[in-house]
Amino acid sequence: MALDQSALLQLLGELKLTDVTDRIRAATETLYQELIDAEAAAFIGAAPFERSPERVTHRNGTRPRTLTTTAGELELRIPKLRQGTFFPSLLERRRRVDQALFAVVM
Repeated sequence: MALDQSALLQLLGELKLTDVTDRIRAATETLYQELIDAEAAAFIGAAPFERSPERVTHRNGTRPRTLTTTAGELELRIPKLRQGTFFPSLLERRRRVDQALFAVVM
């Protein structure tokens, strides 16, 4: 799920008000969240609020997860599902976060 123009402008406004390290952390947090949301949409078979015959389950809220990276602590939202489980491959256990990000981007 890509950010729409108003969300991008709001993010840009927030980034202008912060210092460089906070900008990097905010940009990294947004990137991680977008990747998690895109992976969840692919896993479910439909984007949020989308009707699709390929849908295998429905979202049922989110759970918070704090991820510590070199950019700082990221507050992420992991989607919960009504049936089954979902855990993003980006946050795989016992795997360095930077290596996981590079693997997903590549």
